[in-house]
Amino acid sequence: MIPVFGVKEAEKKYQARYAAYAILMDDEEKIALVQAPNGAYFLPGGEIEGNETKEEAIEREMLEELGVEVILSDYLGQADEYFYSRHRGTFFYNPGYFYTTKSWEKVSEPLEEGNNSSWELPQKAIELLKRGSHKWAVEEWLKKKSL
Repeated sequence: MIPVFGVKEAEKKYQARYAAYAILMDDEEKIALVQAPNGAYFLPGGEIEGNETKEEAIEREMLEELGVEVILSDYLGQADEYFYSRHRGTFFYNPGYFYTTKSWEKVSEPLEEGNNSSWELPQKAIELLKRGSHKWAVEEWLKKKSL
C-alpha cells in the first residue's frame, strides 16, 4: 500500500507533479538536504520532466542541486503527497519515488542558484524535512539500513 501524506481538499483541482528523490549519505553517516529559498528542507531531487525516467530525473536534479553524480542503489518506494504551493499558487498531487545511493561524487558546483544544501544526521533531517513523504523515505531507509 502506498502511503499518502497531506489532505486532499474536496472541490480543489490538483495538478499532478511526479518526482524522484535520492538519499545521499556521507562518511559521517549524515544525509544531504536541499533548502529552498523559502527556507523549507527537502531531499535532493525533483520533478520528472518530459520523457525522463525516474533515474534520469535524479541524475539531472543531483547535478542541478548539489553538483554531484550518483550511482543509485535501492528503490525505497513510492509515497504520495497532497499539498498547496504558495510559491506557485497551485494545489499539487505529488507521487514521489524514493531511492538510496550506492555512491556519489562531487563533479561541479550546483547548476541551479538559490538553493542551499546541508548534511544532517538522519534524525535531525526527519525533523527538518517539510514533506511527510520525505520524512517517510528517511524512516524507510533507516529501517532497511538496520536490517
